[in-house]
Amino acid sequence: MYAMVLQAPNTPLVREQRPDPSPGPSEVRIKVSACGVCRTDLHVVDGELPDIRYPIVPGHEVVGRVDGLGEAVDGLAPGMRVGVPWLGFTCGTCPYCREGKENLCDHPRFTGYTRDGGFASHLIADARYCFPLGEDGDDVALAPLLCAGLIGWRSLVMAGDGKRLGIYGFGAAGHIIAQVARWQGREIYAFTRDGDTEAQQLALSLGADWAGASGDEPPAELDAAIIYAPVGALVPQALRTLRKGGRVVCAGIHMSDIPSFPYDILWEERQIVSVANLTRQDGRDFLKVAREAGIETTTTTFPLDQANEALTRLRSGNLVGAAVLQP
Repeated sequence: MYAMVLQAPNTPLVREQRPDPSPGPSEVRIKVSACGVCRTDLHVVDGELPDIRYPIVPGHEVVGRVDGLGEAVDGLAPGMRVGVPWLGFTCGTCPYCREGKENLCDHPRFTGYTRDGGFASHLIADARYCFPLGEDGDDVALAPLLCAGLIGWRSLVMAGDGKRLGIYGFGAAGHIIAQVARWQGREIYAFTRDGDTEAQQLALSLGADWAGASGDEPPAELDAAIIYAPVGALVPQALRTLRKGGRVVCAGIHMSDIPSFPYDILWEERQIVSVANLTRQDGRDFLKVAREAGIETTTTTFPLDQANEALTRLRSGNLVGAAVLQP
């Protein structure tokens, strides 16, 4: 097998040839067919997340086929197409796991962060945290659903049932969740970087009611806003767009510092909440909704050897939709 490996923070990924891995108990080996490139991969590469042990193989939006089984694997068989998400393991015994909040597990492992991920020809995954995908849909199109879609879904649920929804950062997650929200009958207000007319046009083509720059004032008060861009300054901007009782959902694993803001834009029971990881039930719920809603992803594909180019383009905002690597 071969993999694109991060050997130290803020360095380019390096192509490495490795022995074919062998799955252990409850594990499967997966031959990767597509792996999405997520903003969290940038945070890993840039060393912005704690406790990264190098070398590490990034990538956690993995679509592939099972080609090796360890002992005690149930429900998966060689040749099955599966998805491997960010959440790679939970302990099952901490208070959060016992309360059904495995996304907050005290002893988790994460694909492409604390265990090797999908920027590779093969990877080892815990079978209990893989999602059977069936045979409908293209591998590349499905890959962004495994994180951008899953975290997007959890953030949408946390935003509540309000009709008018703001989306800050119209990239991989934004363009997926806009389709779900539109299918649910909501109004969509898309906020992008200044001058990013391509993203604004994509938003409008997917049914957004309005699209503009992040500093623009939308034409109506919003019931909720979801922030996918890792920019803390967007929090007070989003608060100013909300009606009384509205909610801002911060959906990223990492964000720059939130600047101070006047209390009056939070008053009247407005809220700020964050999303942390996902649960396996989130995955099952979202993949069902994605089929029912007919979600279509906008992607740009790169050969696996060009992972550094894909990361560079994501960092610069020079992508529409999601980047996907193929071995």
